[in-house]
Amino acid sequence: MNDTQTVGRELQGQVLDTIRKSQEAVVDAVKAWAGAVQSIAPPLPVTPQFAEKLPKPEELVNNAYDFAEQLLGGQREFALNVLQAAAPVLAKKEDAAEQ
Repeated sequence: MNDTQTVGRELQGQVLDTIRKSQEAVVDAVKAWAGAVQSIAPPLPVTPQFAEKLPKPEELVNNAYDFAEQLLGGQREFALNVLQAAAPVLAKKEDAAEQ
């Protein structure tokens, strides 16, 4: 691995770590908010009959991220296919740069 790749991986690690810490802070804040609201909020009204037929919030999140994962995988495959299709031209450019 060259120096650029090493620096890139370190930077990616720092970004991901910062995002994870920020997400943890938000989760902690939501927990504190939910605890405070729960103690003062009136009980929710009875849910309509059709409410049990709706997907649970966890299902919505999982479905959305499953879709995003498939979409991102497809985009990666597309980008690699484009690079492969352009490989002959890119190889000529690299050969010219070396000379």
